[in-house]
Amino acid sequence: MPTLKLRNTTWIVASSACALLLAAGAASAQLADQVPPALEEVGVEAHLDAKLPFDLEFVDEHGVGVKIGDFFDGDRPVILTLNYYRCPMLCGLQLNGVVEGLADLDWSIGDQFEMVTVSIDPRETPTLAREKKQNYLKWYDREGAASGWHFLTGRQDDIVRLAETVGFSYTYDESSGQYAHAAAIFVCTPDGRVARYLYGIEYPPKRLRLALLEASEGKIGNAIDQLILYCYHYDPSDRSYAPAAMNIMRLGGGATALILGSSLAVFWVRDARRKRRERNTVS
Repeated sequence: MPTLKLRNTTWIVASSACALLLAAGAASAQLADQVPPALEEVGVEAHLDAKLPFDLEFVDEHGVGVKIGDFFDGDRPVILTLNYYRCPMLCGLQLNGVVEGLADLDWSIGDQFEMVTVSIDPRETPTLAREKKQNYLKWYDREGAASGWHFLTGRQDDIVRLAETVGFSYTYDESSGQYAHAAAIFVCTPDGRVARYLYGIEYPPKRLRLALLEASEGKIGNAIDQLILYCYHYDPSDRSYAPAAMNIMRLGGGATALILGSSLAVFWVRDARRKRRERNTVS
C-alpha cells in the first residue's frame, strides 16, 4: 500500500509538472505575441568557433586607425563587447556588470587578456570613445588597463560585418533615436575565434575566469545563460522602460519560475524514492 501511495503521489506531481510546463509554454507564446515588431530582428545567435575578420578597420579612442586583428597576439584571449556610447541605459549597465565581475578576478585587462569595446553607431566619434574609456578606467583602476582596453568607432560596413560574424543583431529606432539591441559579451580565443557567449548585465567572476581560461587554451564552449535584456523604448525622461519591454521581462521571469518549479517537483519525487529505498534497506 505505501508503494501505491508513492506511485499516486508521483503521478500527481508529474501531472503538476506537466501543467507547469504547459503554462510556461503558454507564457512563452504570450511573450512572443507581445514582442514589439522592431525586436523581432534583435537578438544574439551563437556563432561559436566563428573567426573574426581581422581586416576590419576601426578608429581607436585616440583617433588612430586600427584593425580588429591588431588586438589578437596569439597568446591572450580577448573580450569583445558591442555597445554604443550614447546608450541611455543598457550599455552602461552591461559594462558596469563586466567591470564589477572583472574587479574580483586575479586576471587583469592588459595583462592576461585584452578587451575591445566597439560602438555599433557609426555616427559616434573617438572623442566619445575616449570619454567613455576614461570613466571606466577610473572605476577599474588597474595598472595596464589603459593599454589593454580599447574603445573603437567605425564605419557602418565594418560594424555590420563584425556584428554579423558574432551573431549580434540590432536595429535603429528612428522614433526614439536609439538602438534596439541585446546585452552580451563575446569571449574570443587568442587566434580570434568566438569561444564563449555570456549574456545579461551581471557577469560572476568565476564564470568570467572560466570563460577566459578556456578561451586562452583555445577551447570552444557552449551558449549559456541565454537571458537577453533588450535596450528598447527606454525613456530617458523618467529613466524607465516602456510597458512592452517590462511585460517581456515579467513574462520571461514567470516562465522561468514555472520551469524551475517543475524541475524541483521531479527532484522531490526522486528524493522521496531514494529515502524510501534507504528505509526499506535498513529495515
